[in-house]
Amino acid sequence: MAPPKVFSLEGKGLKLDTAADTESHIKPLLESTDFTEVRLGGNTLGVPACQRLAAALSTQKTLEVAELADIFTARLIEEIPAALSHLLDALLEIPSVHTVNLSDNAFGKRTQDPLIKFLSQHVPLRHLILNNNGMGPDAGANIANALTDLAARKEEARKGGNTVPHLESIVCGRNRLENGSMAAWARAYEVHARGMRSVKMTQNGIRQEGISLLLKEGLRHASGLEVLDLQDNTFTVTGSTALAGVLPGWPWLRELGVGDCLLGARGGVKVAQALAEGKNQRVETLRLQYNDITAEGVKQFLHATKTALPALRRIELNGNKFEEDDSNVTDLQEVLEARKDEHGHDSDPEDMWGMDELDELEEESEAEEEEEEEEEEEEEAKAEKEVKIAEEAEEAKVAQREDKDVDKLAETFGKTTI
Repeated sequence: MAPPKVFSLEGKGLKLDTAADTESHIKPLLESTDFTEVRLGGNTLGVPACQRLAAALSTQKTLEVAELADIFTARLIEEIPAALSHLLDALLEIPSVHTVNLSDNAFGKRTQDPLIKFLSQHVPLRHLILNNNGMGPDAGANIANALTDLAARKEEARKGGNTVPHLESIVCGRNRLENGSMAAWARAYEVHARGMRSVKMTQNGIRQEGISLLLKEGLRHASGLEVLDLQDNTFTVTGSTALAGVLPGWPWLRELGVGDCLLGARGGVKVAQALAEGKNQRVETLRLQYNDITAEGVKQFLHATKTALPALRRIELNGNKFEEDDSNVTDLQEVLEARKDEHGHDSDPEDMWGMDELDELEEESEAEEEEEEEEEEEEEAKAEKEVKIAEEAEEAKVAQREDKDVDKLAETFGKTTI
């Protein structure tokens, strides 16, 4: 395979306002039409500059990767939609573009429209990176809905005899997606489940109800999932139970990141016991830091490692609630060290094997354990209540539809003459 041919202005700190500002920087794009990757990040681009860039990009018929992170710093919010439209409309016309990175640009409610248009229409898309875009739950839901529309377009194109790739990976972190957008994201993952391999949605303010919805209604369907990173959201025992329930359905999973997610003592045990079922034998990395996992949890992860996780080589447990000299900790370290000795290489990064440094451990507390039990009971009661409300709402919708059907039937009979 030939190496990628890259056009890059990345990190130059250019302020390109006009087409004339842009001209001297895009000469390579004008002289050659076979670039496979374009990197524009770390510059600030105005509307006329983006229009000129778009014209140059449209000639690149073998382009595969568009790195467009951080291209609107210091721009007025009113400039961004038009500037973005020029660039994304150009990419829409290039069927080879499969990877788009738009991180570190503002895509709130006032700037979301060009992105929604692109995401709902770009059938060749395989990899999407949207990190730190300031979406919020409303724009986040709209973007997820655009991806749901994309799935329908992909399927329509396949029915037309075209070879269409699946959407394989999504990065959408630091975007304040919160619970409010999780129903939309669950739908998006469900309709893209067949091809989905990697999902990274860190630091989004998603709470346990939203996490449960995302896992049980969406990601559960992605049986080919290899990487899941949901670090720095809130699970509690509710989300941990949901995770434990869906884990056995991911036999290809290699990396699980749920650090800083407040799994809790019982939640940690539930996740470990799910892994011990033997349905995740390809798992290589577990990120479990700062989760209130106790010595019992470590014991369960040791058991899972020995009996059901033959490929595990790295586990991160710092910031939890157990003693560093606990025998289960020592045994787990020894198991991973033995695996490194057998399968590792001198060139491997240090953080590829073993256990992380345990320098911020906390002590277990009986009072906290009792408090967690109370919280678990409250959460279960709350979850039952929410399910009941959802069921009643659905029943009301059904009844409403039935009433309309009856009214329609009566109207039909009323018009019938003998």
